[in-house]
Amino acid sequence: MTTRRTFVAGSLAATAAFALPISARAEPRSARIKTRDSTELHVKEWGKSGRTVIFTHAWPLSADIWDHQAAALAEAGYRVLAHDRRGFGRSSQPAAGYDFDTLSDDLAAVIAETGARDITLVGYSMGGGEVVRYFSRHGGKQVAKAALVGAAASYLLKTDANPDGLDRAVFDGIKQGVLGERRGYLTGLLRDVFFDAKRPATNPVTPELIDWSVGIAMQAGLEATVACVDSFSLTDFRPELASVTVPTLLLHGTADIPVPIELARITARGIRQSTMIEYADVSHGLVVTERDRVTRDLQAFIAR
Repeated sequence: MTTRRTFVAGSLAATAAFALPISARAEPRSARIKTRDSTELHVKEWGKSGRTVIFTHAWPLSADIWDHQAAALAEAGYRVLAHDRRGFGRSSQPAAGYDFDTLSDDLAAVIAETGARDITLVGYSMGGGEVVRYFSRHGGKQVAKAALVGAAASYLLKTDANPDGLDRAVFDGIKQGVLGERRGYLTGLLRDVFFDAKRPATNPVTPELIDWSVGIAMQAGLEATVACVDSFSLTDFRPELASVTVPTLLLHGTADIPVPIELARITARGIRQSTMIEYADVSHGLVVTERDRVTRDLQAFIAR
């Protein structure tokens, strides 16, 4: 990092604005990290020592989506960190910096200022792109393993050379929806596409879960919510996948709508030390709908 950043340790347990409807087993502490452009990132931390797990989150949510897994891993003896992406959750909302270079620099700031070492770096959905860019831009510094969960880490846009991607009209529609009646649009998007609420799941998608997730999504800035759609839809990570040179676990639902399963298979083929577990007939919302299985698979991978 080229400038000094200050990590201010929080002494009190963090109280999330929206509580995940599961029983809490470990309370996180909160702190803020200042990046080189003075953006302040909200960071949650569970545990105090041990090998470190760092979670990055899905668009348009926040670090809170990982609360269940973070608490379980902390109980298992790991130090766990998760930050709200700039513009989302409780982080500040700058006018710029929603490209993956800047987002990976933010991740580097979190790693540097928390002194994290021997890291398992876990990316969910859009967060998968941040993981890949952290390897290609920062050499994967301090990372021993990676995990990509429902990750948009190859190339989402449909082209002649990427026929399994999604049409540009899909992403234009998302931006138009967000710029319109945002709460109503995001309610439908999260219910019908992200969590695919009609699909059977181990943890069914309830109206309370949708209300909770929409509340988190509405914490994000409008500019950040729209700008990130361009970032995750137009960035082709395929040439960067070879830079991920550590053991990497991929967890992906075969019924994922936002990131079709074939795109995850492309990601797996591009990472030399990858292992992929496909969750049959599971949606993009697997971190919540299959939360215990995701926790078990991550913990077994980290422990190896």
